[in-house]
Amino acid sequence: MSEQTMDFSADVSRLLDIVAHALYTNNDVFLRELISNASDACDKLRYESLANKEITSGKQELQIRVYKDTDARTVNVVDNGIGMDKEDLIEHLGTIAKSGTANMMNALKEANDESAKLNLIGQFGVGFYASFMVAHKVEVVSRKAGEKTAWLWSSDGRTGYTIREATKAEAKHLIGDQGTAVMLHMNDEQSAYLIDEKLTQVIETYSDHISFPIYIGREDAKDESTTTPVNQVQALWMRQKTDISEEEYANFFRHVSFGFDDPLCTSHWRAEGKIEYTALLFIPTMRPMDLYDASRNHAVKLYVKRVFITDDCKGLIFPWLRFLRGVIDSEDLPLNISRESLQHNPLIARISNNVARRVLNDLDKLSRSDPAKFDAFWGQFGPVLKEGLYDAFEHREPLLKVTRFYSSHEDGVLTSLEDYASRMKEKQDRIYYISGENIDTLKNSPQIEGLKARGYEVLFFTDTIDDFWLQTVLDFQGKPFQSVTKGDINLDEDEDSQAKDGDKEKPKKKDKKYDESLHALRDVIADILGDEVGDVKLSTRLVGSPVCLVAGKDDVDLKMERYLRLNQQYESKAKRVLEINPDHGLIKRLAALSNEQTKHISMDDAAYLLLDQARIIQGEPVPDPSSFARRMSLMMEHGLAA
Repeated sequence: MSEQTMDFSADVSRLLDIVAHALYTNNDVFLRELISNASDACDKLRYESLANKEITSGKQELQIRVYKDTDARTVNVVDNGIGMDKEDLIEHLGTIAKSGTANMMNALKEANDESAKLNLIGQFGVGFYASFMVAHKVEVVSRKAGEKTAWLWSSDGRTGYTIREATKAEAKHLIGDQGTAVMLHMNDEQSAYLIDEKLTQVIETYSDHISFPIYIGREDAKDESTTTPVNQVQALWMRQKTDISEEEYANFFRHVSFGFDDPLCTSHWRAEGKIEYTALLFIPTMRPMDLYDASRNHAVKLYVKRVFITDDCKGLIFPWLRFLRGVIDSEDLPLNISRESLQHNPLIARISNNVARRVLNDLDKLSRSDPAKFDAFWGQFGPVLKEGLYDAFEHREPLLKVTRFYSSHEDGVLTSLEDYASRMKEKQDRIYYISGENIDTLKNSPQIEGLKARGYEVLFFTDTIDDFWLQTVLDFQGKPFQSVTKGDINLDEDEDSQAKDGDKEKPKKKDKKYDESLHALRDVIADILGDEVGDVKLSTRLVGSPVCLVAGKDDVDLKMERYLRLNQQYESKAKRVLEINPDHGLIKRLAALSNEQTKHISMDDAAYLLLDQARIIQGEPVPDPSSFARRMSLMMEHGLAA
């Protein structure tokens, strides 16, 4: 029986070495690739049989078998799919020996780094050659459907390959009248793959949802275990939603998330058109423990045509959606693309954007149909979702639509920006907010007293990310965001404007005139404090508190400055503005005393006590506790505090 030998060139030998040792980082992948090829062969036979029923025997189901021979140290992957003739074997298994290889090698030589090389390799059908990661010799016996002759292809992955007609004994590896058997002669260090439990584990991990049954063991083994598929046979996400029960969804969610809770929300859809993929995604009820891991990785599994590729595909899911669990199954991505080059495939970016739009749309619907469930979602994952406001400009509008905050409108109730806007006063042209770590502290902040007294709603921003996205999102529906702890807020002018333009019957409020002693007190305090503050002003934002601190119009907001100081050793050169309440009894009393020759209290002590009080209210330490205690004792001694 004649045997034809084909030698690999030196360039192709080097290419094989790259494929075997650098294309994949996990040896288990070889079995995934072979099962994927077997599944393709079954798919092709099923398609061909639609037009030509004679090519199938009709006696057996399409299936894949994986079994080991411990004595011979071989692992066999067998399918009864379309099979290959001599030309097919040369064409498909000799892909890297085709004329196009020269061009590929030239491109590899010009590539600047290994990642670029891997990207180029991923464009070619070289998944079969992952076999040489674990085997020193690979033999393939195949008979094409409808033909009588079987062929044997053999290679050590280095010196070339041989091809000849297979004997009847060699063809016994086939199942039925057609199909392909791949026999891997395992390297000594790969003995783990000669154990059924290991083969089962790899199949369950990477090929659980192949749509053809995968069996462990030979068909003639007469063992009950050889008649039960290892895989689920049909991918759950490929079934119609109407055919899937809530219990099945919940069980699958626990399978992919390794959790014990039920999914809070389930999104299952199929995208068709320019790109085709199926997605089955879940939002957990409980927050994953690694949600705030510095790597910000997601845990959505990527499949290609029901074959598991990776659960760490960079760029598949936006970082601000990393709480999602589930699978995405693409019909367009190549099966043998390397993990390293996946993130650079333009299809990944398109899928990522489509998934983001769909999830945000589903969340918006949930917020309207089931507010309680949405509030539960927001409590667990709201801060993560808001990260998208900072770094996902293209999704900013739908993100703002689903973003929620607590506010001064109704205690303990989340509100949307749309609802806030609907409650704005007629001539209100800004969205007021205050940032801080604790919502109870924010509710009692002196900076919001004047706003609340005049009927303005204030949003409470308690997440660190809020101070960052506000640097890039400047307004909502044309209304700019205004921090109540930064810049000037003249509420008296706002009221005058509304009285003038709103209610014609209501007279315009006259400009509020303060006693000259109050202006004099302001000047005295400013002179005493000097460089301790940027300025001292009479405030319109205070009602019940005597003082507060705010940032200058062009300075960093108070909470952001505190965060930068703690985490990035930021030292601001800007000075805070001290605002004093001209209507407060303490300020009026100090204004009166400042004109008297009194020994009751030093105005220096009074000024610094006001500043320290503002610091304490702001949650900041007093720089000189001893001096503060002395001044407070003096104040109490003379009864001025009363």
